[in-house]
Amino acid sequence: MSRVQLALNVDDLQASIEFYSKLFNTTPAKTKPGYANFAIAEPPLKLVLLENPGQGGSINHLGIEVESSETVHREIARLSSEGLFTEKQINTTCCFATQDKVWVGAPDAERWEVYTVLSDSEDFGEAPALLDGPTTANTESAAPCCTPN
Repeated sequence: MSRVQLALNVDDLQASIEFYSKLFNTTPAKTKPGYANFAIAEPPLKLVLLENPGQGGSINHLGIEVESSETVHREIARLSSEGLFTEKQINTTCCFATQDKVWVGAPDAERWEVYTVLSDSEDFGEAPALLDGPTTANTESAAPCCTPN
């Protein structure tokens, strides 16, 4: 199982949950304070809503959810061999889940992650500094994961 992930910043989490529940005819798979995600079967999509007042309507980040850590590690090797700078996060907690993931930055600074969920977590989590763009690392100190750039 692989599916594209779209993580959106929203101003009002409850209003967004209501809208996307109607749009995709499903309820969230997980809700936490300031956070919700939908595991949509058709079309295959992981929709993540992150409450960031004042940032609503913008993309937080994009991703590809894969089924195993082995797949994440294959993608780390493949992306590195393609010359893309990667930021590995192994056994990290982010978005209320423990995950293995790799981040890459696209030419226009969109952040993409390839990840697998290892287990649920009660903590939102923190992640190491992430990418500014396709070839440079962000030099800021660690910040909460999945925050707006």
